[in-house]
Order: sequence, then C-alpha cells, then structure tokens
Amino acid sequence: MNENMTETGADRRTQLRERLIEAAQEIIAAHGLAALKARDLAAAAGCALGAIYTAFGDLDELILRVNARTLARLEAAIDSALGDAAAEQSLQAMARTYLTFARKEEPSWRALFEHRLPPGAAPPQWYVDARNRLFNRLDGPLSRLLPGTSHRAREAFARTLFSAVHGVVALGLDEKIAETPPKMLDEQLEKLVRVLADGLMMESTRLI
Repeated sequence: MNENMTETGADRRTQLRERLIEAAQEIIAAHGLAALKARDLAAAAGCALGAIYTAFGDLDELILRVNARTLARLEAAIDSALGDAAAEQSLQAMARTYLTFARKEEPSWRALFEHRLPPGAAPPQWYVDARNRLFNRLDGPLSRLLPGTSHRAREAFARTLFSAVHGVVALGLDEKIAETPPKMLDEQLEKLVRVLADGLMMESTRLI
C-alpha cells in the first residue's frame, strides 16, 4: 500500500511538472521570457503557487526544461534539412534552417539567449548535453570541409561559425543597425557562410 501511495505521489509530481512545462512553454512562445511570472504560471497550470517549487527547484530549472525542448525542436529541424550534400551546402542548409526557426519561433528562440542563471551557477549537465548536440551537428560538414583537422579544432570552428550565423540572424531580426528585409537577410546569411567556408579551408591548411 505504501508503495502504491509512493507511486501515485510520483505520478502526480510528474504530471504537475509536465503541466508546468507546457504552460511555461505556451507563455514564452506567445509573449516572451519576460512574461513568465510564477503567479500567472501557477494559474495557467491549475496549481498552487507553492506547487511550482515542489515540482522544480526554482524557476531557472523550469525555464531550462522549456529551453531544452526548444533546442530539441531546432535540432529536429536541422536534422530534417541535412542530406548528402557537399559540406558547404550542408552548412548553408543548417544556417537557413536556423534563420527559419528563429523567424517562426522567435520568442522561444530568444529565450534560449535571454535566460541567465544566477552568478556562479552552472547549467546542469543534461542541459549542456542538449546544447552541445546542436554544435555536434556541425561536425559532419566540417570534417568533410576540413579533412585532417582534429575534433577539438572542429569544435572551435563550429562555435565560431555558430556565433557568426547567430549574430547575423539576431541583428537582422532586431533591425537595430539597419532595416533588413527578409530577402536581404537571406542573402547576407548565404554570403556569410560561403565566406566562412572558404576561410575555414584556408585556415585548415595552417592547422593540419
């Protein structure tokens, strides 16, 4: 009987966690991360305010769970865009997919970068793993583009490439520097990846 009661309690907690994640995901997707307030979240999930902290250690953990789902959707979109194309074409496809995802799910996409953990706090390993899986998607095209380079060197290239693509996408969507119509942003991203791919091949000859 005690075991059944324990299992029932665990099931309730799992269901509560799922309701809270889904409610938080909907709030962020509709209104952005800044709109996520504990009291409104509890009302949306149909639970008491204190129940949030029974299901999660704090709001940071809950936000990371939502962001992990965003990363998973982005990962799935990138996987569906990849094929047997040449290295640069694969990188172009990944960059276009990233831009398309950012446009389609902008509030959720922005939440990936707007959320900050308290000073000194490190993200849990499960979240680091989810984030790193995206960087690992770049290793295949980069290994074909940069034959003979080490995995560590390709990891550095992957982060450089992502940072450049993300910067163009973020600034283009913000339009803080200049107005960037969708077609212009598409063209800028294509040129960036082409220039970076050419530059990486030149750099690889120095590092091999």
